[in-house]
Amino acid sequence: MKNRIIHLQRSAPAKPDEGQPCNGCGICCALETCPAARIRFRQVEGPCPALEWSDAERRYHCGLLLRPTHYLDWLPRFFAPLASRLFTRWIAAGQGCDCNAEVFDQP
Repeated sequence: MKNRIIHLQRSAPAKPDEGQPCNGCGICCALETCPAARIRFRQVEGPCPALEWSDAERRYHCGLLLRPTHYLDWLPRFFAPLASRLFTRWIAAGQGCDCNAEVFDQP
């Protein structure tokens, strides 16, 4: 992977080791978009437009999972829970960190 600078919230959690549970660091989604976001936003490199910061939780979340009707305005609201489940499965959310990027903090 080429060297890239990404900008994230300073209070975001540190990237977990590969295979460890996701902690909402946001690095993977800031670097590239997942298969679902590639189709929705027509982009491969990040940051993903659906990457959302939570001040209350001090972590990032996937907007496609949390608020699918916001990003898919054509989707009827009663399909939102189904869309969330499908996106969760499609991107393997909750299966562990699969980002192998090396992270260096800038002052």
